[in-house]
Amino acid sequence: MGSRSDVNAWLKVHNACYIFLKKCSPNEREEGSERSSHHMITSRCHINVQCTYRTYKEKRYQTQVFLPPRQVKSCARQAQVTSMAPGKLLFSSQRTLKTCIKMYCGDYIQGTIFPAPNFNPIMDAQLLGGALQGISCEKDVLIDILTQRCNSQRLMIAEAYRDMYGRDLIMDLKENLSHHFKEVMVGLMYPPASYDAHELWHALKGVDTEEKCLIDILASRSNTEIFQMKEAYLMQYNNDLQQDIDSETSGHFRDTLMNLAQGTRMEVYADPSTAAQDAMILWEACQRKTGEHKNMLQMILCNKSYQQLWMVFQEFQNISGQDIVDAINECYDGYFQELLVAIVLCVRDKPSYFAYRLYNAIHDCGFHNKTVIRILIARSEIDLMNIRQRYKERYGKSLFHDIKHFASGHYESALLAICAGDAEDY
Repeated sequence: MGSRSDVNAWLKVHNACYIFLKKCSPNEREEGSERSSHHMITSRCHINVQCTYRTYKEKRYQTQVFLPPRQVKSCARQAQVTSMAPGKLLFSSQRTLKTCIKMYCGDYIQGTIFPAPNFNPIMDAQLLGGALQGISCEKDVLIDILTQRCNSQRLMIAEAYRDMYGRDLIMDLKENLSHHFKEVMVGLMYPPASYDAHELWHALKGVDTEEKCLIDILASRSNTEIFQMKEAYLMQYNNDLQQDIDSETSGHFRDTLMNLAQGTRMEVYADPSTAAQDAMILWEACQRKTGEHKNMLQMILCNKSYQQLWMVFQEFQNISGQDIVDAINECYDGYFQELLVAIVLCVRDKPSYFAYRLYNAIHDCGFHNKTVIRILIARSEIDLMNIRQRYKERYGKSLFHDIKHFASGHYESALLAICAGDAEDY
């Protein structure tokens, strides 16, 4: 892993580049730059970019987010980053900025649904009104519009629809559609935080608590996303999310969910001097399995930054000779174990985690519709393209292929439109 001084030097570069990339993309999510825009910013980041390459060329230090040195050098050449003046950095195009982000992140994070060009919410509202209020519902029109507009555009369509017809679009969708196709079309109409709140409410207040839904959402969301979903939960259902988690779950599983729902994870900050100490606490928690040690384990996994946890997991491997996921699987069971593993997998690579969850939902659970719908909608504008790539790399067949094999009718068409398969996936 290199000396402590090497790690310290790397961290300074890492954190500076992270902050820089976040400034480049004001609308990105918190665990990395997921969207980019054409920007000129005032910083010293041209130095950081050079240092990043030099550090990795000299130390051959790699983590979950960096490419190998040879690829970094190639990306640096492609990026054509030009220092305009002292303290200024210009990216000649959006593409070169994306390339620089890829140099930093290893993968450019990308969804499958984008803002539609030449967008006209009034025209879309008219088409939807005709499709929903005719003798028979024209479902193909619904699919063509709602799966080919980004969420903010769909919200504008709903507003235009209300102004035009005096009716709520979501209510009309619910009245005219049925079964899983209705779940997809209605789900697309919720803002992201409201959709998470909707899923959590039904997971907690349904006939049976859906623990896997709670795990998928709370283990993968950023502090900002958690805060927004709690606000939406309170507004939509007049209930406090944490109080409902407390009343509907139990044990250390409940305690860990409650910790995640606080949204207090440290962000960006990492301290290599404490990584070995944290790893030792995790190792002792896996060995002794007392209530106190379980609490310490979940406190580390729920509150340390992703950058810190990457180092902790490496130190855990050095101390125990075992991967942290294998250790958790051996020492714990039930939903508590599943939640801990989900947190670790999301820290390492969220697209891989959701690819695994989709494969499990499609193949091991007899096509668990709720899980497939939830993941496709929730990740459609974030990283569904990356999830598709991980799915095909890991399981040999494309996500598009498997959905087409197991779903049918307009429900299948809607899922495939969100998935947005490539030509080789047909």
